[in-house]
Amino acid sequence: MTNSISGKTLSRRSRRACLSRLVAGTLFAAVLAAGAGAGPALAQAWPGKPVRLIVPFPAGAAPDVIARLVADRLGAAWGQAVFVENRPGAGGIPGMAALVRSPADGYTLGFVPAAVVTLTPELYKNPQFNIDTELTPVAAIGTSPMMVVVNASSDIKTLADLIASAKAQPGKVNFAAAQTNSVPHLTGEMLARATGMAMYTVPYSGSATATTALLSNEAVMTVDGLPALTQYVKAGKFRALAVTSKERLPGFDNIPTAGETVKGFESIGWFSVYAPAGTPASVVAQVNQDINKVIQAPDLVARLAELGVYPKPGSPKALAEFVQGQRAAWKKAVAELGLQPQ
Repeated sequence: MTNSISGKTLSRRSRRACLSRLVAGTLFAAVLAAGAGAGPALAQAWPGKPVRLIVPFPAGAAPDVIARLVADRLGAAWGQAVFVENRPGAGGIPGMAALVRSPADGYTLGFVPAAVVTLTPELYKNPQFNIDTELTPVAAIGTSPMMVVVNASSDIKTLADLIASAKAQPGKVNFAAAQTNSVPHLTGEMLARATGMAMYTVPYSGSATATTALLSNEAVMTVDGLPALTQYVKAGKFRALAVTSKERLPGFDNIPTAGETVKGFESIGWFSVYAPAGTPASVVAQVNQDINKVIQAPDLVARLAELGVYPKPGSPKALAEFVQGQRAAWKKAVAELGLQPQ
């Protein structure tokens, strides 16, 4: 009798233990499922803190001004501060080196102008970054053609006049180059090469000193991005001879393209956003989507137009393909000009 009662007791205990293990297992599975489901939710929570935007140019320079316009609007869209960190230096190298060394977590982005990815790798032996392996394309911001200008008091009225003057007086037409081996400088050199102009190039430290030289008639002409020259053209201090875009620009319809005089000539600057390689694809997609949205907002379109920048919305893949073409074009130009990496 005792053995029979003991057996029943053990049986009940066994059933209770099995039930307890079953309940525990079910709860554990539920916790795991909840954890797995939290993954996308956590990813969607980006950005959960301020985002850093590295600009490889000094404060006040055209890339910095444009970067801050975009950063302010992204910050408003994200509900998180997007703070600009200026890392200027030769060829944009300090800023780009900082970008590729940053964690690929979506909280560090780079505002990258054309020259940094097209010219720096060609003109510096150790650029300290590799766009193909260390960076991820995120979004294009916009294009910014160059403008060819002379002092408004000059007898030179057209690009054809400039070409004729430079040919008639070899070495007498001073070209104020805004920073040696910059996109504006090399655009001027390529224009001279394409037309046979024999200009005398005077290098300056940047746009400000080059425009000052032209204002004081120390130089005959300069080539620079629209952000640097537009205010002087509108004020009647400079005469615009040509823009280097493929087509005439909205708001500057009376200024011919260089290609109207020199068939096929085109040269543009541009701005883009990159991230360290390995940045989550979901973050890249979100930043791309939000940048495309803000650069097409009417108020920003109008402000960028004042600076001579024209929005270029598109996918990360479209940016990569565009940059690949630009790199090939400038690689060829550097070779034609006989420039060597330093």
